[in-house]
Amino acid sequence: MAAFYRIYEENPNPREISKVVNILKSGGLIIYPTDTVYGLGCDITNFKALERIARIKGIKLEKANFSFVCQDLSNLSDYVKQIDSVTFKILKRALPGPYTFILPGARTLPNPFKKKKTVGIRIPNNAIALEIVKQLGNPIVSTSIRDEDEVLEYTTDPELILEKWGSLVDCVIDGGYGGNEASTIIDLSENDPIIVREGKGSLEIF
Repeated sequence: MAAFYRIYEENPNPREISKVVNILKSGGLIIYPTDTVYGLGCDITNFKALERIARIKGIKLEKANFSFVCQDLSNLSDYVKQIDSVTFKILKRALPGPYTFILPGARTLPNPFKKKKTVGIRIPNNAIALEIVKQLGNPIVSTSIRDEDEVLEYTTDPELILEKWGSLVDCVIDGGYGGNEASTIIDLSENDPIIVREGKGSLEIF
């Protein structure tokens, strides 16, 4: 059964965050809160962990459209091709926030993603998620956890998440009730922004 840690977003306990980071570094999978729905994540540098997530989602790793959850925009060039000033201004205006931006992938992408022309970048406005990535020292690869129930698409109660996912992952973080509206996805890989999915993030920033 997965470890279950209660962490408060207002003031994330560094010791608890450290336990989560150690799980990630050892190839573990975590379920953690964001500013939208709860996410399933692993260390971007751990191939076996990436394969585990792909297996859980029932897809091949090379074809998976996972998001890269970053602490800020400072290391963007490790994962994304050089972007123009207009695109950068959009990112600065919207992040941290409930958006996933699709951007052209860099040649320096980790091996499993080498053939990807685009990647999804996420900087959630959630202190727990950002502190995990900060302590880890690199992004986590992430995907949202979906519910089979068509009425309730995303499970929001951490204890129910533990009940359902506890045997599949190594750690579930209780950061309080999550949202049930996913991030807004915007494709910035071409000239003009394209709304791929309208979610929690307002479109008025464009």
